[in-house]
Amino acid sequence: MSGAEGPSTTWVSGLVASALFARAYTLAVFGAVFASFAIERIAGRVTYVTIVVGLCAVGAIMLTARRRELSFVRLVPTTLVVFLAWTLVSVFWSSDRGASFWSWVSTAAIAFLAVTIGHVRDTLQTARAVGDVLRVLLAVSLGIEILAGVLLDMPLTFLGVQGNIAQLGPIQGIFGTRNLLGFVAVIALITFLVEYRTQSVRPGVSVVSVVLAGSLAALSDSPTVLVLAVGVGLAVGALALVRRTRPERRAALQWALGAVVVLGVIVGYVARHPLIAWIGAGNDLSMRVDLWNLMVEYVRARPVQGWGWYGPWNSREFPFNYINFQLDASHATGLNAYFDVLLQVGWVGLTIFVALAGVALVRSWIDASERKSIVYAWTPLVLVALLLDSMFESFTLAGMGWMLLVVCAVRAGHSRSWRERIDATGPALPPLSPLQG
Repeated sequence: MSGAEGPSTTWVSGLVASALFARAYTLAVFGAVFASFAIERIAGRVTYVTIVVGLCAVGAIMLTARRRELSFVRLVPTTLVVFLAWTLVSVFWSSDRGASFWSWVSTAAIAFLAVTIGHVRDTLQTARAVGDVLRVLLAVSLGIEILAGVLLDMPLTFLGVQGNIAQLGPIQGIFGTRNLLGFVAVIALITFLVEYRTQSVRPGVSVVSVVLAGSLAALSDSPTVLVLAVGVGLAVGALALVRRTRPERRAALQWALGAVVVLGVIVGYVARHPLIAWIGAGNDLSMRVDLWNLMVEYVRARPVQGWGWYGPWNSREFPFNYINFQLDASHATGLNAYFDVLLQVGWVGLTIFVALAGVALVRSWIDASERKSIVYAWTPLVLVALLLDSMFESFTLAGMGWMLLVVCAVRAGHSRSWRERIDATGPALPPLSPLQG
């Protein structure tokens, strides 16, 4: 019997470790996490949780099957491990340890899926998978909006679709809010343009995809879209300038660009009121400022450790319920990832979170500035979009935003890391079979 089981086991291991299986898995993960709002509204949260648990189990099997090609010291970025460890420790001083723990499990599960993708797919394959998934989800969003706003002329409340496309927005698509749709559209634009430059899809598909994403970004009428577009556009210009600079002059240019960024942040803060009036987000930001000021009051009570990790707010737990009560609102997040991390896990957690994103951005930026292929620009540009959006929303702490952050951190950690020196001194890995490519 053992002889009969041998070939079967080998075949299954080869299938799980194959490139085709990795591609299908990556598409399934991105599809499930990016469409989480629609899945929960249509089939319930239990269905979504079951899907994530199943994908985590498959991911663990994949990593086990590919263990010969993996390096333990390069498996997970150190900053990610420290951040997850600190958020887990914060469970012990949260108001509801059970709810906080399961919120942490959700955060860790999405991180595990992202780490798995980071090791079974390279940068181009990851960008292609994101592009394929977003093409479908944005097309579905447009179709749902046309159905609700033109054909039926009635809102689809179970999906949060208001049906305003006939009035040219704002629209939400299948993502629940216009700001999340705008954020997804910007990520899609970055991905589609990288696909076009790398010629990884047909030119016609790229053009239609860019038009689709740009149209939905405009129809979302999200005030953050303009900020993201300007910020990412400036990053594209800066990266192009660095890539065309002679290698011996790049270091000086990188430092100069860093100084410009710091100066730009200072000027933006000083001139924030005229800028807010220019983009027409005065009322929206006024609401956010009131929320942030109140969050700071609660931070002062626990500045170091925070109130415990929850990610998206649990409206029944302290201090989220008190904040909403005082503002007579029903906020599901702090509408700012940095303030949210500060409130939940204190200055220690915020320092680790900034280190996680900052180290990933610096590594991926330098990597993109020195490599010939334009595909390596995808990682730093997505990180720029995430960090900019984190000033106005908390998407980066859960769901697709958190997944993209971890994927980018893992991709950046594959190069310019102290782990490379450790691997360089270790024994060479045995060659892989074609199925493990």
